[in-house]
Amino acid sequence: MTAQRMTNDLEDTMTLKDTLKTTGQPKRVSLEVCANSVTSAVAAQEGGAVRVELCENLKEGGTTPSQGQILMARSLLHIQLFVLIRSRAGDFLYTDLEYQVMLADIRYCIEAGCDGVVIGILNADGTIDKPRCLEMVRLAKQWGLKVTFHRAFDMCKDLYQALEDVIEIGCDRILTSGGKSTAMEGATVLNHLVEKAAGRISIMPGAGVSEANVADLVHFTGVTEVHSSARVPVQSKMQYKNDHILMSDVPGDEFSTDLTSVDRVKKLIELANS
Repeated sequence: MTAQRMTNDLEDTMTLKDTLKTTGQPKRVSLEVCANSVTSAVAAQEGGAVRVELCENLKEGGTTPSQGQILMARSLLHIQLFVLIRSRAGDFLYTDLEYQVMLADIRYCIEAGCDGVVIGILNADGTIDKPRCLEMVRLAKQWGLKVTFHRAFDMCKDLYQALEDVIEIGCDRILTSGGKSTAMEGATVLNHLVEKAAGRISIMPGAGVSEANVADLVHFTGVTEVHSSARVPVQSKMQYKNDHILMSDVPGDEFSTDLTSVDRVKKLIELANS
C-alpha cells in the first residue's frame, strides 16, 4: 500500500468519525407488541420487542386485561410492560363510573409494578378530555409509570390540535394510524405529526403494521418505534370438536387462537431497521 493510499484511507476514516460525532449513529427502530395474552407477551420478549402493550379482546379494539394476566406478565417479562386502560369496547366517551373503573385499573398497575399504562378519553365533540386524562397521567407518573395515548387519538376531529393537547397533559407517546383504518393509509398524516411533534412526543404508528409495509412506513414517516400484534393463528389441540354450536355472537373459528409469533417479531424488527 502506497503512502498516499494510506493517507487517503486515514482521511476517510477521520471524516467518518467526525460525521458520526456530528450526526450520531442512525437510531434503531424499536418494536412494541400488542399482546393479547401472557403467551403472546412472552413471545414478544423472545422475539426482541422492547415493550409489550398487554390487553384483551383485540377483535373489539382491546380492553384492559385481567389482574391474573397482568401479574403473570410482570413476573415473566424483563422488557417494559404497559397495560391498556380501557374499560369496554366502543367509543371513548366514558361515564363517571367507567372513569372510576379505569382509575382503579391504573392503581392496580402501579401496585403490580408495571412500567406504563395506555390511556385515552374524548369529549362528545371529538376533542381530548384534558381534565380526566390529566388526572390519569398524574396518577401514573407520580409513581414513575410512563403513559401512552392510544388510538382514541385517531377519533379526534382535529389531529393536530389533539397532538398539542396530548403533549400538554404530559403523555410520552401517541399510538396512532394517522386517523385512518391502517397506518399505511395514514402515512402522510403520520409524517406531518412527526414533523409537528418535533421531538416533544414520540409518534408510534400502529394498525396493520406488517412485514409487507414496515420498512416503507419507517422510511416515509421517520418514526423510531412501531406497534404490531405480529400474530398468527394457532389451531386448538382439542380432539373432540362440537361443530354445532357457537360460543360467540360473532361467527368464527372456535378452535383457533391468534397469538404473537416469535419469528414475526424478529422479522418486523429486522425489516424496520433495513
